[in-house]
Amino acid sequence: MEPTATLALCGDVMLGRGIDQVLPRSVDPVLREEWIHDARAYVRLAEAASGRIERPIGPGAIWGDAAAEVEAFAPAAVVINLETAVTTASDFFPGKAIHYRMHPANVKALQAFGVDVCALANNHVLDFGAAGLHETLEVLHAAGFATAGAGRDAHEAFAPAVLPLAGGGRLLVFAVGMPSSGVFPSWAAGPHRPGVAFLPGADDAAAEAFATRVTQTRRPGDRVVVSIHQGSNWGWEVEPAQVRFAHALVEAGADLIHGHSSHHPRPMEVHRGRLILYGCGDFLNDYEGISGYEAFRGDLTLLYLPKLDGNGALVELVATPLRIHRFRLQRASAEEARWLLERLLSTSPAGPRLHLEGDGRIRGAPV
Repeated sequence: MEPTATLALCGDVMLGRGIDQVLPRSVDPVLREEWIHDARAYVRLAEAASGRIERPIGPGAIWGDAAAEVEAFAPAAVVINLETAVTTASDFFPGKAIHYRMHPANVKALQAFGVDVCALANNHVLDFGAAGLHETLEVLHAAGFATAGAGRDAHEAFAPAVLPLAGGGRLLVFAVGMPSSGVFPSWAAGPHRPGVAFLPGADDAAAEAFATRVTQTRRPGDRVVVSIHQGSNWGWEVEPAQVRFAHALVEAGADLIHGHSSHHPRPMEVHRGRLILYGCGDFLNDYEGISGYEAFRGDLTLLYLPKLDGNGALVELVATPLRIHRFRLQRASAEEARWLLERLLSTSPAGPRLHLEGDGRIRGAPV
């Protein structure tokens, strides 16, 4: 039997806009939002709330205490949802309220965190059109990152990222985006059209079609992650259709569902021994100082570190509570960690049995 494999999973990594402006290289700060027209205004909002932010921040400094967690657990792969275009293109996609882009030179920040796979099937990767997507793919691939969920055509967009695993077998990471998270249907990749791996909804037909892709690609010894951008930004509830969709993928051979789009962690579940994360929450963003939705504590996030056995079943989950502060990730306080644990316990009755340990990490195993 293949050895166990620990993965590191993050929710939305949003290095555009304000964070891009404090990194060593920045794109033009102009924005076309209704109220804010300069990305540097988000830096000022964060500073008003939390104190002065060093500029420039070193490429690895934004990860703060999260970097030490990755180093301590030495995961087989670090998988993120990269929710920004990586481009200097200036053609804003029309009809969008918010656009994200980061300077291509700032991929050094992703390298500093040890990122292996960037899921791209989200509602910001095409913020600067096809030209921005082409540059994003070129920059990420040249820097050594595997990508999933976006491509120069549908074949490339739906193809999984493939990484070898120690002891044999592969890690396959598929990524898809849905309109419930703001992905435009017009962004769907086609036979000769660049775009994202788009599914029109979490219905039975979409589940069956995508499950076929999983079963046709998986080989013995592989472990399969399906990264899904779906659902609203706020709220603890998970739509029944999303639950049925996740269950169908697990029953078709997916070992882990990596859900994201919500700005805060959502419930988790273990189904047939496989971990389902319905919403990992934003891992890093520039929202400090923006009021509204305080009850959800969007400044708190989790680094998910599931250990899978040789068949892909969950052995143990470690989740490290973190807090976004001055555009860096720091370990959450004991009170903040307890708050996160209570939210997970109250909303995840079918999840792993979780508890808070003295080291500040949340741990759990399947019931």
